[in-house]
Amino acid sequence: MTQQTVKVKKNIVDEGIEAGLARLTPERIESVIQRVLNREAGARLKTYARTCVHCGLCSDACHHFVSMNRDPKLSPAGKVKRTIGVMMQKKGKVSKDFIREAAMVAYSECNLCKKCVLYCPFGIDVGYLMTLVRRICHLLGVVPRYMQDTAHSQSVHFNQMWINGDEWVDTLFWQEEEARDEAPDIRIPVDKEGSDIFYSVIGPEPKFRAQLIYQAAMIFEAAGSDWTMPGSPGWDNSDLCMFSGDNEMMGRNKRAHFEAAAKLRVKKIVMGECGHAFRSVYDVGNRWLGFKMPPIPVIHAVEFYHDLVCNGKIRILKKFAQPITLHDPCNIARGMGLYEKARELAHALCETVVEMTPNREHNICCNAGGGIINCGPPFKDKRVEANSVKAKQLFDAKAMGAEVVIAPCHNCHGGLEDIIHHYGVEMELKFFGDIIYEVMEKPE
Repeated sequence: MTQQTVKVKKNIVDEGIEAGLARLTPERIESVIQRVLNREAGARLKTYARTCVHCGLCSDACHHFVSMNRDPKLSPAGKVKRTIGVMMQKKGKVSKDFIREAAMVAYSECNLCKKCVLYCPFGIDVGYLMTLVRRICHLLGVVPRYMQDTAHSQSVHFNQMWINGDEWVDTLFWQEEEARDEAPDIRIPVDKEGSDIFYSVIGPEPKFRAQLIYQAAMIFEAAGSDWTMPGSPGWDNSDLCMFSGDNEMMGRNKRAHFEAAAKLRVKKIVMGECGHAFRSVYDVGNRWLGFKMPPIPVIHAVEFYHDLVCNGKIRILKKFAQPITLHDPCNIARGMGLYEKARELAHALCETVVEMTPNREHNICCNAGGGIINCGPPFKDKRVEANSVKAKQLFDAKAMGAEVVIAPCHNCHGGLEDIIHHYGVEMELKFFGDIIYEVMEKPE
C-alpha cells in the first residue's frame, strides 16, 4: 500500500446537486444561510469559530487527509474553513459554485466520524459543523440524488428502502418459515404486546440481508427471550434524513420508532448491528424530539449479545476457528464506548482475535458511514480511494493472520466490502450475529 495509488476522479457531477443549484437565487442562498447560522446554530457555532487556533492537530485523525497525500484542504480545520467559515465571513452572500463545493465537502469529504474531536485540544466538533453545512444544503435543495432518494423513502414509508407494509410483514413470515425447517416451534412474534424486547432493524436487512433476521430469531429462541417485532411503520431504526440535513423528517422517523415500541408496551428496544441507526436513536434523533435520553431504554446488538454470550444465556458449542480482527464502528465505539464489550464478545466467540492498530476509539473509520455510501455510485471511487489508510490497516491485520473482519455495523460492512474488493485485501466480512449463529447450540 502506497499513497501513489490515490487517483481520484475529478469533477464528479451529481444530478441532485445540479438540479438544486439550478433553482437557487442569491437571495435564497443568503436567507437560508442566515437562518441556520443565526436561528439554528447559535452559541455553539460561534464558540467553535472563535476557539479554533488552526493548530492542525486534528489533521492526522482524518482518514481523508492521511489517505490523500496529506492535502491541507482535507484536514478537518481545512474543511471548516472552506465551507461554513466562508459562509460566516461573507454573511451568506456566496455563489452557486460555492454551494456546489460546500455540498461536495460536507457530503463526500467528511463522514461525521468525529475522530478529530479527540485530537482537538479544545474539543471542537467538526462533525457538528459539517452537519450544519448539510443542513444548509438540504434547505437549499442541494443534496446528492441517491441520498435524497433514501430520504424520500423514509418520508413516504418510514424506511429507507421503499418497502411497503405488506412486504415487511411477508419478509418476517418468510424468515419464520425458513427457520422452522431448523427449529419447528420457532416464531417471529409480530406486534406482541408487553414483550420484554422490541427488536428493530434497518431497511437493508429485509431487502438484502434477510438471513440476519433469521439468525436473530434463532438467537432469541436459544436464549429464551420474550421479544417481538413491529408489524407497522417504526420497524426501521435507520435514518438517512439525519445525514441529509432534513432534521424535521429525522424527528418524524424517530417518533415513529419510539411510538411503535410504546404502543406495544415493551420494556426495552434492542437494535440490530447498525452504527448510524444507534446514533440516531440514542444521541441525535431523541434530542431533536426533546428527550435527553431515549424515552424507552435502548441497547445495541453488541451489548445485547455480550450479555447473552458472556453471561452464559446461550451455549457456545465450539469457538469460531478462523482468526478474526475486529473493526470498531465510530458510532458505537466513540459514540457509546462499546469497544471493550465488543472485544470481550469476540474473545468469547473466537479462538484467535487479531487487533488492528489503531483500535477502539482511535480506530480508522470505514468511510461509508455518515451517509457517504448513500451518495451512491457517482462518489464510490472517491470514497474508497480516500480511505487507503484503512486498506493498509486491513492488510496489516491480514499479515498477522486475520482472515475474517467482524464489523457490527451495516454501513461499515458496505464500506469495508468496497475497500476489500478495490484494494484486493481478500478478507471475509461477518457480523457478530453470523458468528453467534454458527457457533451456538441451536434450538430444536
